[in-house]
Amino acid sequence: MKKGQVLEGIVEKVEFPNKGIVRVLDEDGTVTVKNAIPGQRIKFCINKFKRGNAQGRLLEVLEQSPLETRDPVCSIFPSCGGCMYQTMSYEDQMSMKQQQVKEILDAAIQGDYVFEGVKASPQEFRYRNKMEFSFGDEFKDGPLSLGLHKKGSTYDVLTASDCMLVHEDMTKILMCVLQYFQERNVSYYKKMQHVGYLRHLLLRRGVKTGEILVNLVTTTQEEHDLEPLKEQLLGLQLEGKIVGFLHILNDSLSDVVQSDEIRILYGQDYFYEKLLDLEFKITPFSFFQPNSKGAEVLYKVVREYIGDIDNRIVFDLFSGTGTIAQILAPVAKKVIGVEIIGEAVEAAKENAAHNGLSNCEFIAGDVFQVLDEIEEKPDVIVLDPPRDGIHPKALPKILDYGVEKIVYVSCKVTSLARDLAMMQARGYEVVKCVAVDQFCQTVHVETVVLMSRVNPKK
Repeated sequence: MKKGQVLEGIVEKVEFPNKGIVRVLDEDGTVTVKNAIPGQRIKFCINKFKRGNAQGRLLEVLEQSPLETRDPVCSIFPSCGGCMYQTMSYEDQMSMKQQQVKEILDAAIQGDYVFEGVKASPQEFRYRNKMEFSFGDEFKDGPLSLGLHKKGSTYDVLTASDCMLVHEDMTKILMCVLQYFQERNVSYYKKMQHVGYLRHLLLRRGVKTGEILVNLVTTTQEEHDLEPLKEQLLGLQLEGKIVGFLHILNDSLSDVVQSDEIRILYGQDYFYEKLLDLEFKITPFSFFQPNSKGAEVLYKVVREYIGDIDNRIVFDLFSGTGTIAQILAPVAKKVIGVEIIGEAVEAAKENAAHNGLSNCEFIAGDVFQVLDEIEEKPDVIVLDPPRDGIHPKALPKILDYGVEKIVYVSCKVTSLARDLAMMQARGYEVVKCVAVDQFCQTVHVETVVLMSRVNPKK
């Protein structure tokens, strides 16, 4: 094999998160090709070959997999890289994710443990409460588009006119906004030249409440009258209700959704969502699990794994907007949440007060530094770190507490596996774990692990 060579092969398996292991036809060896489904016969181009490890780029699916038993549910599949597995049955998707997670954990965990499989999302489609759409064009100098990036491209944007991950209310809003700016021939921001106006449309909708926050992100390079757009949005026939329309100004050079200034064009700059009998106020940029009903499944697992915490102090580290902390607070002596994003901490404090919880404390700062400043000692620790896992300097401090139980919630099982090595070396064993599928049709899956100290402190 050599770089640039075009080959054909059969996808034997897919390793987490989307690495297809392809047996090459008429050649010895295998090649890793992303974005494939087990059983497909594909054509691919070798783009990396080093020390016997070959990686390829998918060019074409020559024969569908026996697992592909459904027709695509949206018009931009498979060009859009979001819903890789929508042609597979949901049962087969979960089975594949279960196998991926178990293989990684089996290699990382010492000794016996109980693997409880994968729990399904209550909703297979239209489950997302948040979506970031980009403005652009589908091809160079084409008409304005609004939606999701084409698979493998940082420039081409496919209009998401029938995305099945979001509620129909979001689709109606997206098409209204797109048509408004198409009719006025308004420019989009070109990230190489750093010129243009339209950047992103950030939509957030409470699955339980139906409250919708519309966030239009632009540069300050042009001025446009958004009053008619506001009237058109408020006139849409929606199942839910728009409670806020915000104009977010962002002149940063990088292609990220962030704010230099927020202007409220209608209503308020927040909406409410409900989880497990609690209500949460969510602002444009505050973190919240994107699958509300799936999050309830996830947090029930956390509550079950953590067990009896009556009269116990719980540390919720990497606490975000304090969702886990507030779900545990009614049955704990006290919960202390630590989160580096200040806005999330303020939201957590406000939500705890709103829910009548007086035994929650939230601290803004880096876990590595904040742990030195907290006087209380935890009895139980919950970890819910970002995708990259826990910083290697912070993890030893966490383990120094020597608590009897640690519950680790991970959105990237390979990061979890890396952290498990140190945790096991420091005297913890894995009791049980389960995968929770919050991201149906996609390559992602959550994992929850219960760890127990082998020789707990007296």
